[in-house]
Amino acid sequence: MNPLTGLGPFFAVDTHSAGEPAEPWRLLSEVLDDGPVLRDRVAQNRAALGGDFVELRVAASIAHLGLAARIISPALGLAVGAGAVPDYSTAWWQPKLGGAFPLSLAENPPVESEVAGAFAARVLRGPLARLDRAMARFSLARNVRRGNVASALNGAVTVLRSERPEWTERVAGIVSALEETPELAGTATRENGRFRRRSCCLFYRAAPDRDGPKCGDCVLV
Repeated sequence: MNPLTGLGPFFAVDTHSAGEPAEPWRLLSEVLDDGPVLRDRVAQNRAALGGDFVELRVAASIAHLGLAARIISPALGLAVGAGAVPDYSTAWWQPKLGGAFPLSLAENPPVESEVAGAFAARVLRGPLARLDRAMARFSLARNVRRGNVASALNGAVTVLRSERPEWTERVAGIVSALEETPELAGTATRENGRFRRRSCCLFYRAAPDRDGPKCGDCVLV
């Protein structure tokens, strides 16, 4: 059974064999670096949020959070459910806005003996590190970028605990190790199991008066 089945759109992936993607698929790498594809995606998010009155860094943060969640979710599902970590250097995507964009990963990702370490190397220090460097160009603070990754990881954890309660112990072990990595250390707290990030994703600033609703895990709540 595919470990990602039934986990929702942010976990769902297609699979592909080696080779160049065919339309409408494109290489995911094109949106991970500062360039026209990423800038267009941030601009589309800005337009969807309300247009020019929305600060560019706010639109960038929302785009960053969505991309991070789409990358982390299936990777965590495979890591916990199959002990495997995908290689995003060969991933394909379709640049659709709104919800989880179509994503395709290489078939049969390798099973790892040390899953958390492989996840940190292949996901946190792979596509997410590239995306982090690109997002810095939008004047998005480092603590916000790190917090977005922590929130994306916690969102995936929440789904796995709900939909795969039998995985709870494995989820906790892998995530505990990931939260001690340099990429995530100090980004959030957990009190009685409740996750709260130490930064804000800035979504509340998309409101016309820049005082909109705040997320449940926000440091400002």
